[in-house]
Formats: sequence, structure tokens, C-alpha cells
Amino acid sequence: PSEQAARMKKLQEQEKRQKVEFRKRMEQEVSQFIQATGEPRRRFQPMNKIERSILHDVAEVAGLTSFSFGDDEDSRYVMVFKKEFAPSDEELEAYRRGEEWDPARAEERRRLRELAAQQEEAELERGPAPPGPPNDYKDKYRHLIGSEAAKAAARTMEANKAYGCVPVANKRDTRSIEEAMNEIRAKKRLRQAEDE
Repeated sequence: PSEQAARMKKLQEQEKRQKVEFRKRMEQEVSQFIQATGEPRRRFQPMNKIERSILHDVAEVAGLTSFSFGDDEDSRYVMVFKKEFAPSDEELEAYRRGEEWDPARAEERRRLRELAAQQEEAELERGPAPPGPPNDYKDKYRHLIGSEAAKAAARTMEANKAYGCVPVANKRDTRSIEEAMNEIRAKKRLRQAEDE
């Protein structure tokens, strides 16, 4: 067991050393990124969870914004942004979908949305359309039904009292289900008795 413990300790120390080295490497890369003037954001190659958390920490300490993107563990990567180029929600959404961010296309989309909003506003200012259909159904179907038939049909359209919720007074059969069933059974017995 002590041999195994020694081996474990050696492994742990090795892992710790690797993490420290990785952190140093990330610190160097991040400071290079900060000094690169024409680079608003940097995408790092895919890493495992521990490496990503180290990179996020390094970015935070350096005063940068960082996000992870990618669906499965193997392809997840970190993107680091300079504070003044912090990504918009739209930009983040594009990365989440696995697309490249194109500011020109986004600007075009934004202009189209604004235009649509302005048109909508203009329509609202014009006031609501008059209620009801723009033309009479009788005109629409005149070629099928003629003008007189339509007027007659419109006049006869009264609510049918036998439709929908029927008041008890309108029901012909006021017996309960039990009473009705008993009556049916009695008639059946009577018929059987007559047949015999």
C-alpha cells in the first residue's frame, strides 16, 4: 500500500506541476493578447474543464471577459475579450450556434429590425383599422347566392333554441336515468313473459 501511496503522491505532484506550468503559459498568452493592439478577442484551442477554469481565472485576474463555447467536452473552447470589446448578446448567440461573428451582417440585421419597428410605429399612429370585415360577405358571395337569397338567409339566422345548453323545461324526457332504465327493463320482462 505504501508503494501505491507514493505513486499516487508522485502523480498528484506531477499534475500540480502541469497545472502550474499551464497557468504560466496561459498568463503569457493573455498578456501577449492584452498587448496586441489590433486584437479585440482571442479564441483559444479546445481544452478540458480544468484547463478552461484556469484560463477563465487568468482572464479574470487580467481584467478580461471570458466565455466558453462548444457543445461537447472535447470541442469546448474559451474566448477571451478585452473589456472595451465585451461581446453583445447577439455576438454570444452567434458563437453559441457555432457561427463566426460578423459585425457588418449584425449591423445590417439591426437596421432591418429598426426599419420594421418604424413601419410598425407608423401603422399604429395611423390609427386602428375600422372594425369588422372590409367588405360584406353578401358581396363576396353574390355570384353564388344572388342578393335576395343572402338577405333572406341573414333574416332566418336566429338561434336554434334546441341547440347547445338546453333548459330542463325544453327536455321532453324528464325521467332520471334510473327511472328510464327501470322502465326499459320492465318492458323487456313483459315481452319475455308474453313470448313464453
